[in-house]
Amino acid sequence: MRSPAALPQKRWRAVNENVAKRLAILKVETMNDMSEFEEADANGPDAQALRSSPARFVNREVSWLQFNMRVLEEASNEAHPLLERLRFVSISANNLDEFFMVRVAGLKGQMRAGLTKLSADGLTPSEQIEEIATLAQHLQLEQQDQWQTVREALFEQNVVIHEADDLDVDQVNYLQKLFREEIFPVLTPIAVDPAHPFPFIPNLGLALAFELSRPDGDTPLTALVRLPSNLDRFINLPSTLVSEGRSEVVTIDTLVKIFFHKMFPGHEVVGSGAFRVIRDSEIEIDDEAADLVVEFESALRQRRRGQVIRLEVESSMPRALKRQISEKLSVKDDDIFEVQGFLGLSDARKICDIDRPDLKFTPYHARFPERIRDHNGDCFAAIRAKDILVHHPFETFDVVAQFLMQAARDPDVVAIKQTLYRTSADSPIIKALVMAAEAGKSVTCLVESQGTVRRGGQHSLGARSGKGWRASCFRVH
Repeated sequence: MRSPAALPQKRWRAVNENVAKRLAILKVETMNDMSEFEEADANGPDAQALRSSPARFVNREVSWLQFNMRVLEEASNEAHPLLERLRFVSISANNLDEFFMVRVAGLKGQMRAGLTKLSADGLTPSEQIEEIATLAQHLQLEQQDQWQTVREALFEQNVVIHEADDLDVDQVNYLQKLFREEIFPVLTPIAVDPAHPFPFIPNLGLALAFELSRPDGDTPLTALVRLPSNLDRFINLPSTLVSEGRSEVVTIDTLVKIFFHKMFPGHEVVGSGAFRVIRDSEIEIDDEAADLVVEFESALRQRRRGQVIRLEVESSMPRALKRQISEKLSVKDDDIFEVQGFLGLSDARKICDIDRPDLKFTPYHARFPERIRDHNGDCFAAIRAKDILVHHPFETFDVVAQFLMQAARDPDVVAIKQTLYRTSADSPIIKALVMAAEAGKSVTCLVESQGTVRRGGQHSLGARSGKGWRASCFRVH
């Protein structure tokens, strides 16, 4: 009997082969239309025609989806600990979200503009969208397969992800109190009717839709509850309510469904379902702007309201409710994906935070360069004795932050030149550079900013460091 993990891989290989055949047909048609190939002579095909043919290339978007499938395949590797396998599912899902937010959004923008320029492999934007739709659908199906496989395996290891119908009475009472005191106050249930317009759902926003019957028996009522992104998707049940050695969690959307009657008393739920929105997050930046930081911050604010590129809905949602939501969001049928499983798998990474070290990779502790310790933490003295090569990730990056901080404080340092690619939420590197600039040193920083913003991160240099960064440092973007 074939294992559950093997089934998705076989299905994916079949899809890949089918797509490859379709791509090959398109390429041959393109080459014939452009007369790229001449009749082969006795010595073989025309080498010059082959060198200029689109058939030499693999489509960039298809290649990326195949890469993300390889990421997902790590989730089926039984040599990895279970929570790390779950993390790979989450990473794959998050990658796919960003793919639609940027790459697919860009292709759809070309289609709206009426552009028909062929890609390097000879496909129009619409043909690329068609291939992406096929591969992305099967990739998401396999993500759900892997989620279910890992979830069942976690259950065997005493990690339980509850559904509404398998909670006991004590757990329900605890969750009811938690919902009333901590969750309900930050929710905003909305009735959707002519007097209450459809609310704005931000990019990657998750919401629950309900079809209700009124107490008076008149026309049904549609209600929405948007789940704020600053609420944890998973709630850990206290140790007093679970068996010893077990970790049990429940999703916040499950709580909303259980206690929905608290928000609309007297109404009966006829049908319900969760949905999730992915919006166009491609940004256009004026490279000649006076302040690129301000330009990026403005683009980020506008990006929250980009056009809906994809609508994901639970397969259990009633057809009429799904149609109403898609119409309100102006989403075409081709851009709706029904999910039979867990909506928003990128959030599953939160489960990996539970205290189960036996289900995670063994932590790796990077070493600190011994010579700097021998010089009592004085990086300059250690370098003066002999050049130092810091080998990441085997040696900690903390030594780089320490080196910059020492340079910022040293009165003999007159200039610092630094390249920045990505920074953390509270970057010690930026703090050191700001400190150096405010101390009167010449600070020049080369910043790779556009790629970071497109991947979904905040633009750290303005938002995280305050006005001191802008006033004191010379930035090159």
